Amino acid sequence: MATWKRLAVPALACVIGLGATAPARAGELECKMTFNLSGWSVFYQTAEGSGTVHCANGQTMGVHIRVKGGGLTFGKSQISNGVGKFSGISSISEIKGHYADAGVHAGASKSAGARVMTKGNVSLALSGTGKGWDLGVAFGAFIIE
Repeated sequence: MATWKRLAVPALACVIGLGATAPARAGELECKMTFNLSGWSVFYQTAEGSGTVHCANGQTMGVHIRVKGGGLTFGKSQISNGVGKFSGISSISEIKGHYADAGVHAGASKSAGARVMTKGNVSLALSGTGKGWDLGVAFGAFIIE
């Protein structure tokens, strides 16, 4: 066997072996967050809450949530047992940070809603039911710490 063939065969075997154990591509980690959030708004919007993130790879993290913003908005609201789904992440540590948020909202008594926000390549889709009343247009940040 020629020298290049004796070297190429083991090299090719190593490359194939590495490919079989390569980690999943970025953005394939499935993580969900359950949360509770309450707040108010009179031109300035603020809310705080807490939640837990669970990922498909077994990682779990407790989080503190803050909502800050402003606009033409009035109200008081509470979300219990909300759900968030993250996409575009490869590690649970990527979920922390400031997500851009903007929306038009109106609700009274019991209501349900959904929202999608982003932080670079990471997206967060929120859904939940709650109680309270609100009316307005707001721009701000959804912050996970």
